[in-house]
Amino acid sequence: MAASSPATTSPPLAGPAIHRRLQSGSLSRRSLPASTAQTVSASAASTAPKPRGLLLRCRAAEGSVPVQVEAPLKVMISGAPASGKGTQCRMIVEKYGLVHISTGDILRAEVSSGSDIGKKAKEYMDNGMLVPDQVVTDMVVSRLSQPDVRKKGWLLDGYPRSYAQAQSLESMRIRPDIFIVLEVPDDNLIDRCVGRRLDPVTGKIYHVKNFPPENEEISDRLITRSDDTFEKVKSRLETYKQNSEAVLPTYSDLLNQIDGNRQVEIVFHEIDSLLQKICANASEDKLAKTNGKPPDSVHTTASKNEYRGIPTRLNNIPHSREIRKYFYDDVLQATKRAIEDKKTRLQIDINIPELNPEMDVYRIGTLMELVRDLSLTFANDGKRVKVCVQGSMGQGAFAGIPLQLAGTRKILEIMDWGDYGAKGAFINIGAVGASEVDKEDDMFVLIAPQNAVGNCIIDDMKAMTDAAGDRPVILVNPRLKDMPASSGVMQTMGRDLRLKYAASFETCYSFRLLFYAGTFYPIMGALRMAYPNKYEIYRRVDEPNGKEKYDLLAEFTENPTADDITNAFKGPKKENASSGFWGFLSGIL
Repeated sequence: MAASSPATTSPPLAGPAIHRRLQSGSLSRRSLPASTAQTVSASAASTAPKPRGLLLRCRAAEGSVPVQVEAPLKVMISGAPASGKGTQCRMIVEKYGLVHISTGDILRAEVSSGSDIGKKAKEYMDNGMLVPDQVVTDMVVSRLSQPDVRKKGWLLDGYPRSYAQAQSLESMRIRPDIFIVLEVPDDNLIDRCVGRRLDPVTGKIYHVKNFPPENEEISDRLITRSDDTFEKVKSRLETYKQNSEAVLPTYSDLLNQIDGNRQVEIVFHEIDSLLQKICANASEDKLAKTNGKPPDSVHTTASKNEYRGIPTRLNNIPHSREIRKYFYDDVLQATKRAIEDKKTRLQIDINIPELNPEMDVYRIGTLMELVRDLSLTFANDGKRVKVCVQGSMGQGAFAGIPLQLAGTRKILEIMDWGDYGAKGAFINIGAVGASEVDKEDDMFVLIAPQNAVGNCIIDDMKAMTDAAGDRPVILVNPRLKDMPASSGVMQTMGRDLRLKYAASFETCYSFRLLFYAGTFYPIMGALRMAYPNKYEIYRRVDEPNGKEKYDLLAEFTENPTADDITNAFKGPKKENASSGFWGFLSGIL
C-alpha cells in the first residue's frame, strides 16, 4: 500500500491512552499456536457477548441501596509476589460479590475433577512441563462461562500472564472493565517474601518484622516456604516483570497502576474509588439510554472510546504473524459459534489486503493458511472436513479457473497439515460440485468461490449444498455477484433465483478496512462483525511515536450503508451534502 505524506491527509485524531509501563525485563512476544486447541467449544461460545440486561450491584457505602447497571463488573488485577494482591482480591470480593478466579485454583480443581482439560494439563505437569497457554486459557474460559460468573461478574487474579493468553481472550472478546496493577519497589517485595513465615498448623502467614507471631509456641513451629528464598524471589520477580511487559500493552487503555506500598486499607480505598466510578458511569449510560434513546441506538456512548483489541499497523504489508493469527482466531471463534447455533450456510468476508487475493494473487497463500487453521480446528474436534477449490470450467478456449485460484489446489495438497495425519483422515481436498460430497464428510469449506467469465459457479454450489443437506457449508471470501459472460454481457437467465440463493448464506464474520473514497491510504477505520454480535464501526486513531489504535464509534444490527458509515465518522449528513468519503477494499454478494 503506497504511503502518502501526512500533510496531504487529515485522519481523525484523539488523545492517546495513558500507559505507564512497569519496570522492564524483556520477553519476546510469542504468537498464538499454529492451530488453536480443540477444547474451546461450547464453553468458549458461551463467553461471547450476550444480550444486554445482566445486573451488577455496586455499593457506594455499606448499607446503601445497590446500584444496578447493565452488565456485571469485570476486573483484572496483577501484582508481583508479596505485592498484597491476595489481600486486595479478598476485599474486592467481599464488597462487590465478584467471583474470584485464579489460574492456580482452576488448575487444581480441573486436575482434581478429572475433566478433559484437567487430564491434558496433568500430562504436562507430570512430565515437568509448563501447561501451555491455550490449555490454561481453555480452563479460564470454561470458568468464565459458568452461571455464577455471568451473573455476579469476575475478578481475574494474575491472568493473563503472557501475550498469547491476552490475545486469546481478545479474540473471544473477553475484556475487563479495568486492569489494576499493584506496584511495590523490588526491595520491599523481597523483604516481604524473605521475612514471611507460615504456621503449618493454622495456615496463617506471619512476618518476622511486620507481623510477628503472638507467642513463642507459634514462633517455634513457623516454617519458611521453599519459594521464599532470596534467589527464588528474585527469579520470580524477573518472570513477573517479563510477563507484565508482554501483557500490559493489550490493556493500556484500561490500565490503572496503584501504589501498593501503603497500608492495606488505603490501597483498597483507591481501588474501591475506581470501581465505584465504573459503576456510576454504567448507571449514567443506562439512564441516558432510557431517556429518549432506544436500546439499539446506533451510537454507543458507553463504549465509544473503548479499544477492542483490533490489531494496529494494518497498512503494513505483509502483516506480522501476530496480526494474521488474530484474524484466524477471530474468524474461528465466530464460525464455531454459528455452527453451534445450528447455522449450516455460512460465509466469511475478510478483506484486509493480506487475505484478499483480488488485490494481489500472491496473497492466496495467507488465505489458505486461514483455511488450514479453520479446518484443523474442526478436525481436532473429530469432524471430517472437505476443503474445496473451484475446478476447471467452460469449454475449449474458456476452460480454466479464476486467476486468483490458479494452482491453489496443488498448494493445498503439499501444505503442512500437521504431524498427526489429519490430511487424508479428517481433511480432504476437493472441488466445488455435487460429485465431491461424500457421505463421511461432516462439513465443507469452499475457498473464494466466484463466478467467472463464461460460467456461473452458483449452479455447481447449489448442487453441492443440496447434496450436503444439513451439513455446514462455509464460503471463505466468496465473489458471487453477476459477472460478464464471454460476450461481455451479464448472465440474465435465472438471475433472481441465483442471487436469492447467494443471499441465503449468512455472514458469520466480516472485516474490512475503510478509506476515503478513491484511496487506499490512510486507513480511516474498520468495519467488523463476528457472529452473533453486531456490525461495529471503528475509527483509526494516531498516537505518539507512530502508534495507533482503533476506537469503537457505532454498532448496527445490519450491514451499514455508505451513509451510515459516513454519519458515524462525521455526524448526520447535512441536506444536499454528498456522502462517500470512505471506501471499501472490495465488495461481496
